[in-house]
Amino acid sequence: MRPIVQISLDLTYIDEALETAELAMRAGVDWLEAGTPLILAEGLHGVRALREAFPDTPIVADLKTMDGGYLEAEMMAKAGATHVVVMARAHEETVKCVVQAGKDFGVKVMGDNLGCPDMVEGAKELEELGCDFIVHHIGYDERRGIAARGERMPSPLDQLREVVAAVNIPVQAVGGLSLEQAIATPKYGAPLVVLGAPLTIDADAFKTADGNLEASLKMICDAVHAQGEPA
Repeated sequence: MRPIVQISLDLTYIDEALETAELAMRAGVDWLEAGTPLILAEGLHGVRALREAFPDTPIVADLKTMDGGYLEAEMMAKAGATHVVVMARAHEETVKCVVQAGKDFGVKVMGDNLGCPDMVEGAKELEELGCDFIVHHIGYDERRGIAARGERMPSPLDQLREVVAAVNIPVQAVGGLSLEQAIATPKYGAPLVVLGAPLTIDADAFKTADGNLEASLKMICDAVHAQGEPA
């Protein structure tokens, strides 16, 4: 799979999400993600707005589904999502329901291993249950809490190679990566590069330190896409 750049629209207003998405598409981003904050704030309306504005672009709905899997996936598919996210810590029946909805409504399922006691086994189980992609994910609260105790903050890079080796479906690494680390994930065998929090200068402003988000995104997209070009 060639390297793909996905931007997580972790915003809470449709207008702001659409503006950022337009900028991101100009910069060369491949996939748009309706981030969990946007889904919480705007729900199906946010996904519909993205689909209307970008009719041919893959849209990931980061539902983080834990229950009611079939209905959640169905609703997002009908709103225009092409990918939905289910959690490995959900009951396996929920994962199966999301996978079935994916088949019924033509959407891909991304299984997220956040919080699994064994991240590698969690990824393997998600693949066995029928997921199309793995999201190898170290959560925000987990990172912050561990760092606050003065311990080394975990990174998805710690076990990324092991996760990639354990499954036969594409993997993306999420959670606390620097821009340089995110750009490098295809070298670990994880071709789906997610951009979001790495571009921010603080938790409340989706902008780069110099304020030029579009130029930064273009540089990142060019660097990621170049990794899939013949030498």
